[in-house]
Amino acid sequence: MRLAVALVMSAFVLAACAPKATAQAPPMHTVPVTGPTQAAASPTPDPSPAAAPAHVFLIVMENRSYSQAISSGYVAQLAAQYAIATNYHGISHPSLPNYLALTSGTTWGIADDGFHALPAGGLGTQLTNAGIDWRAYMEGMSNGCFHSPYPYALKHNPFAYYGSTCPPQVVPFTQFAPDLSGNTPQFAWITPDLCHDGHDCSSSVADAWLSQTVPAILNSNAWQDNGLLVITWDEGEDSANSVLTLFIRPNPLVHRSAKPYDHYSLLATIEDQLGVARLGHAAQAMPMTDLLATQAPARLRSRIG
Repeated sequence: MRLAVALVMSAFVLAACAPKATAQAPPMHTVPVTGPTQAAASPTPDPSPAAAPAHVFLIVMENRSYSQAISSGYVAQLAAQYAIATNYHGISHPSLPNYLALTSGTTWGIADDGFHALPAGGLGTQLTNAGIDWRAYMEGMSNGCFHSPYPYALKHNPFAYYGSTCPPQVVPFTQFAPDLSGNTPQFAWITPDLCHDGHDCSSSVADAWLSQTVPAILNSNAWQDNGLLVITWDEGEDSANSVLTLFIRPNPLVHRSAKPYDHYSLLATIEDQLGVARLGHAAQAMPMTDLLATQAPARLRSRIG
């Protein structure tokens, strides 16, 4: 008996003295940027402990402040059911700098919607180099990135700016439905046309487009199998540049987050979930991990007797 007790005590002592494993933070990469938008190097914040989604969908809408966006009927339903960031802000004005911030972690000092030849890189190149399947679906794009007429808008297609080329992963939105029912990419960016995103048309028109597009995603195997859909707006119309951002994932644990987030936070979150290094200012951004958390569905109690 004494020998057994001694063996148990020895086991506790050895366990207490054993070295603890340390979690490794993801590597950090900052795009080479000149001017006032360059990000200083600093340790990358810890990635989300939540299980990484198998597929990530991102829809970028246009020109609505938080209060305007959440007042739309279908969007309000999504906000009540899933998770939202209530203290999220755009980076700049007008549209283009925000799209660049979402895909490279910097505005590159750009303050207009014109075409600017930027160095090759950005999120698309990063995912391609990592062997991650991705596509950017551009509604209205009928003749490539640079020659498609209205209602397509080049300024809402940031992937064409990096290296001044149109990557093969940038495709018309008409390809989205076949991909959704077949070979869905791991990351899917969706840009509605200038009417459906709310830029040139009313909030009710944009809301109706979402009410048709979002259910198709939520009914897909890609989303139902631990997928994530994010809907955000490029910029707000109030003085705070506030926008609504929704995290649509099955069984959300947190429904509202008041933490201060912006487009760099969203880029950091997407890069963490896809397992690639953070670009630009995303390296120092706080990831939106609270909105990623999910809870297990309640189990049915078995009957006794």
